[in-house]
Amino acid sequence: MIAADDPASDGDRQTQLLRGALDMCLLALVANAPAHGYELVRRMERAGFGAVGYGTIYPLLTRMRRLGLVADEQQASAAGPPRRVYALTDAGRARLAGWRQQWNRFSGTVDAILTDSDERSSRS
Repeated sequence: MIAADDPASDGDRQTQLLRGALDMCLLALVANAPAHGYELVRRMERAGFGAVGYGTIYPLLTRMRRLGLVADEQQASAAGPPRRVYALTDAGRARLAGWRQQWNRFSGTVDAILTDSDERSSRS
């Protein structure tokens, strides 16, 4: 059993949280501006997700394309072969809107519980 203050458990928790939210975040990044996979990896890093690699992003994009949430098209590249650029579809916009509502309810509930717990701890 891992102790609650074990740094390894923090990394595991972060991984679990990311796994649960990655598809939603990726869809939101594509909604902001169409992009190719490399650019999406860079956006994830800039957003603070750290090392989310191509081996994670590309399978998600492929699954989202199969589900009709994103569409892709080949665009010429100044340096090298054409790039596959992903853009949100109407179905993707609708799914993202639903996910946002779910996330807001969920995160609000978690925040309320954590805030209540903090307040109880400070009174003890």
